[in-house]
Amino acid sequence: MAAKIGTFEELLASAEPTQRPVLSRLRAILWELHPDACEVVRLGDRASSFGVGPKKMSEGYAYIMPHKSWVNLGFYRGALLEDPASLLEGTGAKMRHVKVRSLEAADQPALRALVLAAIAERKAALAD
Repeated sequence: MAAKIGTFEELLASAEPTQRPVLSRLRAILWELHPDACEVVRLGDRASSFGVGPKKMSEGYAYIMPHKSWVNLGFYRGALLEDPASLLEGTGAKMRHVKVRSLEAADQPALRALVLAAIAERKAALAD
């Protein structure tokens, strides 16, 4: 069974009220950095995925997923990204995430750099 597709408003409504501003800010940053992104809100995953196309694992580069006390900004191929500020967490073979707990944390230049690197990685990988 496929994950239920929905709207960002539905995802936002499912998030803790304290995390909604962070979720919205991260989404705005992703759109700002990649205006041509393909966003797919997968309510079954409780996440909004961003990519160069709709396929989550092959064309996606990032996702935002609300938790009780933070919002994950996740990167499908985060293990490949340069992370000089050591923001990335996780031990998976490919995926990494950043726990974003505030609007100030969302606005860190290092976070934007990770997003730009993830976009570039996906575009380069799919251009081959």
